[in-house]
Amino acid sequence: MKLFKSKQKKVPQAYQPVLESTEIIDLFSRMTLHQQAALMRLMSRNLVIDTGDFLMGYELDWSVESALIVGRLSLDDTVSTTPEAAQSLPAEQQ
Repeated sequence: MKLFKSKQKKVPQAYQPVLESTEIIDLFSRMTLHQQAALMRLMSRNLVIDTGDFLMGYELDWSVESALIVGRLSLDDTVSTTPEAAQSLPAEQQ
């Protein structure tokens, strides 16, 4: 009779095999829109949108509306990439 059961040690994530693209697509297709929006929030940290002016993905608020994920500019965002907009900020925010 064993009083103390030993747990199987989990392999650190860095050493686990990388998922194949079909596995990722399968996982994504099973996610709800709210889970997909949460994933967009994580991925947007590495996202830059070039519309003539660079927009960083973390400047967007991701939300679910009807059957779509919508990214809108954050209302509390005071960071701008244009020099003209930076000059119009109060001195403590520059």
